Amino acid sequence: MKHCFLWATRQVRGSRLARNRQKFYWDGGPIHMMDLTKLVRTAGTGALAASALAGVMMLSTAARADGSLKDMAAPSSWWDSVKFSGYIEGGGLGNPGRDRDPNQINWGHLFTDKNDNVQLNQLSLTLERPIDSKKSYDVGFKFQSMFGSDARYTHFLGELDRVTSDKEQFDIVEAWLQFHTPWLGEGGTDIKVGQYVTLEGAEVIDPRGNFFYSHSYIFNFGIPFKHTGILAATHVSSMLDLYYGVDTGVNTTFGERGDNNDAVAFHGGFGLNLMNGDLTILATTHIGPENADEIETVPAVPVSGANSSLRYLSDITAVWKASKALTFTADLNYIRDDLFNADGYGAAGYVSYALNDNLSFGLRGEVWRDSKGFFVGAFPGNLDFVNAEIGRPNTSISLFPQGTTYVAITAGMNIKPTVDKRFEGLVVRPEVRWDHSSDATPFNGGTDDDQFTVGADVVVPFSIISP
Repeated sequence: MKHCFLWATRQVRGSRLARNRQKFYWDGGPIHMMDLTKLVRTAGTGALAASALAGVMMLSTAARADGSLKDMAAPSSWWDSVKFSGYIEGGGLGNPGRDRDPNQINWGHLFTDKNDNVQLNQLSLTLERPIDSKKSYDVGFKFQSMFGSDARYTHFLGELDRVTSDKEQFDIVEAWLQFHTPWLGEGGTDIKVGQYVTLEGAEVIDPRGNFFYSHSYIFNFGIPFKHTGILAATHVSSMLDLYYGVDTGVNTTFGERGDNNDAVAFHGGFGLNLMNGDLTILATTHIGPENADEIETVPAVPVSGANSSLRYLSDITAVWKASKALTFTADLNYIRDDLFNADGYGAAGYVSYALNDNLSFGLRGEVWRDSKGFFVGAFPGNLDFVNAEIGRPNTSISLFPQGTTYVAITAGMNIKPTVDKRFEGLVVRPEVRWDHSSDATPFNGGTDDDQFTVGADVVVPFSIISP
């Protein structure tokens, strides 16, 4: 599970609407100062990414040349709907207070936690075939892989989480089959089996679904990332969808190394599609035990109540497209852990305005309360997050039991230059961000109650085979 914090060397906490609908946000972030050694390492990573992209371009060109992408306008068979695509994301955030923190951590961040580092966040490849809801019965699938620094936080336990201890790691983001049936609702019922991203939240793992580079406290610490199980969506009417399923927990799979306890969890909620699609509301929850049932010291220490004490992660996301150019989003969040009697709750508001097809402006404001300092943490080591989840010793940092309220304001832009159709969606996302803590000084190595970051990222989508 994503939020299962550990008490080995210190007490810690390891902290999307169906993913079928496209979110309104993009992630934004920066590139900053680094010494020569970091620059050389970054250049090497960039060279690998560039080589991969060049290979993708050659494969795509060859496929077009031999006619394998013909008849794209009207798919006539099941295989004609298969799509093979990907994206590359890289960037960095700089923090003027970095010299006061020996770990060089941007507190309150996960994917953008490494201060003053230009990094390869994600190199992702996806093979998928969406279901055709116009048919009575249909089968679809999705397999998405990832390599990059973000994978440190998105692993399913027991899957590729021990392949390397480097900052850039491998991950399986999603791997599922989906069955469309005419059962129950006006629009039928879709059943997803396998590994999939959560229903909860206004922000997602895929950077193409976010406006900003950095993420909210809600995304980082208030909702799950991924699940292994069965998830059904019944389309009761054009206005109402119901979601319900069971899974192994947050960021978990099966077996001793794939799950940190022996319990199952419920994931579900409902979605509303109003005002001819201009207003959507998704209310979801995930309920189940999420703490590790033993601490993997020598000898191992069992954790009493871990398999029965529940964690509740609930979220409501509303998106209103006020006009073609103007969009508002609200995200309300509540999380509770019964074992530690800890609560976290808050809200985030977003507004974006598209000046034209190439330039958009966005603003995000958030207030999030961590009542006992249990949920928000920092993870200096590249394996600290997964170690905290599974119950292994780690060097994670927590404020527990000190509670505090976080305030964060982020302003950014999405710059979308005109590019070749194969790379449509390329975006540059600069941003500036200010974080504040009301009752503690977690920033800049525990010396400040404020933190200022600035930076940017670049997201380059590419298509290899498209229907």
